[in-house]
Amino acid sequence: MNALAQATRPPRADAAAPVPATPPRPRRRRGAREAGVAALFLLPALLALVLLRLWPLADAVGTSTQAAGLGKSGFVGLDNFVRILGDATFLDALKVTLLFTLVVNPFQILLALAFAVILVQRIPAVGVWRSLIFLPSAVPQSVSAIIWGIAFRPDGPLNGALRLLGIPAQPFLTSEGQALMCIVLVVSWVGIGFWMMFLIAGLNDIPRELYEAASVDGAGWFRTFFTITIPQLRRPLLFVLVADTVANFLIFAPVQILTRGGPNGSTNLVMVEIFNRAFVTGDAAGAAAGTILLVLVVLAVVSIQFRLLPGKD
Repeated sequence: MNALAQATRPPRADAAAPVPATPPRPRRRRGAREAGVAALFLLPALLALVLLRLWPLADAVGTSTQAAGLGKSGFVGLDNFVRILGDATFLDALKVTLLFTLVVNPFQILLALAFAVILVQRIPAVGVWRSLIFLPSAVPQSVSAIIWGIAFRPDGPLNGALRLLGIPAQPFLTSEGQALMCIVLVVSWVGIGFWMMFLIAGLNDIPRELYEAASVDGAGWFRTFFTITIPQLRRPLLFVLVADTVANFLIFAPVQILTRGGPNGSTNLVMVEIFNRAFVTGDAAGAAAGTILLVLVVLAVVSIQFRLLPGKD
């Protein structure tokens, strides 16, 4: 009877009504909010890109089409490019830069690769050796140039060591035949450790199973290196090659501090020539045209490198 009475009893007026479920938030509104948060995080990088890359590039393009010389103004189109390409000094600087790049790029990358291969092995104090080789990369190029400038002096430590070996003192930075190689040495001293770290990271990503399988098959070190290490390291090598090429085309501080483009233009790289045109002779339009031409040359060289060393995919 009690159960029947409870079943037929009308519901109380003050009984709590079921709470309706909260409708899901529209997906479009959530996506817009997430995009806004992402844009907020990207804003500093985008501002840096616009202010430090795109705006200077646009300004250089605009300046390169204006009349050259103080007190002159007006649009001249491609006249400054024609003038620069007909200037023997600029063309010589471009040749020196290409020669410098052809020498310094293989030298840096081969040594960086050799150090990387050695320092991924189980050798005593491997962390210390990595730190010592990488340490010059943490020093500003200007400071490194000053240190090497002291070493290259006629009465400096390098000539002192040569005298102890019975070798006559060398002119180094004052010799047309040696000055560019001295710049190669300074730049490589800074760059080898930096690129080595990227190659070490690439070597550590190679699956160990590949080397174990090669060992089971009886492959020696030479064959393993060229059939496993180099193909697996193709992408890091491509990155290092392209980044090193761009960096070496833009070398300025060591040359400006050590030789200022001399002697007789033997170290007059394009960046030094552009600097002299802009801030020594006051040819801002010619310097801007030279900058645009340098960017085009770098893009052409990098495109060739991508074709010669394609990615794994």
